[in-house]
Amino acid sequence: MSKTIYVANLSETVSEEAVKTLFTPYGDIHSIKLIHDAETGKPMGYGFIEMDDEPAIQAIHALNGKELEGKSLQVNQARGRSTAR
Repeated sequence: MSKTIYVANLSETVSEEAVKTLFTPYGDIHSIKLIHDAETGKPMGYGFIEMDDEPAIQAIHALNGKELEGKSLQVNQARGRSTAR
């Protein structure tokens, strides 16, 4: 099984490679998706990383609050989208 990790408070200049380098010590990464604004293409400051269950849990505990490019990251298990309005 795999878990999706939500990572927020990313700097506008952070690269997918930098995120990969940060998370790789905890296990294999299945995918990384950094979110950009659909209209402007500007980074939105968050993204998603998919890893196996145990490495994902370790990464969440180790990296939540860790600094990357001068910003303190928020790292949690991703939750599904809410359909309530």
